[in-house]
Amino acid sequence: MYKSFKRLLDIVFSSLFIILFSPILIIVSLIVRFNLGSPIIFTQERTGMHEKTFTVYKFRSMTDERDENGELLPNEERMTKFSKIFRSTSLDELPELFNILKGDMSFIGPRPLLTQYVELYNEEQRKRHNVRPGLTSYTAVNGRSTLSWQKRFEMDTWYVENMSFLLDLKILIKTFIVVFKRENTTSDRGKFQGNDE
Repeated sequence: MYKSFKRLLDIVFSSLFIILFSPILIIVSLIVRFNLGSPIIFTQERTGMHEKTFTVYKFRSMTDERDENGELLPNEERMTKFSKIFRSTSLDELPELFNILKGDMSFIGPRPLLTQYVELYNEEQRKRHNVRPGLTSYTAVNGRSTLSWQKRFEMDTWYVENMSFLLDLKILIKTFIVVFKRENTTSDRGKFQGNDE
């Protein structure tokens, strides 16, 4: 029952926020274009509900600097001072509002991860795909970058099994606090290598 109500809330509020934040989206687009170049939007294949692949949208937060062989430099070398500040505000996530409106994502749910991780999950970890992935998550407000992959997956499946309106409301409130304080604003722990790592 709550899943249907949650989807309705996602549609209503993503539509509302896209309209309300349209001036911010335009301004941020111009700032990103000036500081990091084009394309303004970064896209990547992620795994969604029922392990369906979808394209996630974000503002780009790194340059396209390459080495002498034309290969992209490591992520940390393509991060500028602007990039780090930009990511710490979570403004790079705003285009995901369109993913929410489309039904690829929800405001709250396990964060969408790279598609190649699916084959590495055990059966318990696969439960994270029983719901739509979220713009924010239970793990994002409870440690995020300080958590091991295993702990993050445990918290994701706990959320799936205990999802409720009250829990989502608590996560939403805590998200605003975390973003305001700029706590755990990065989720980069390296790539998931499997449960034997």
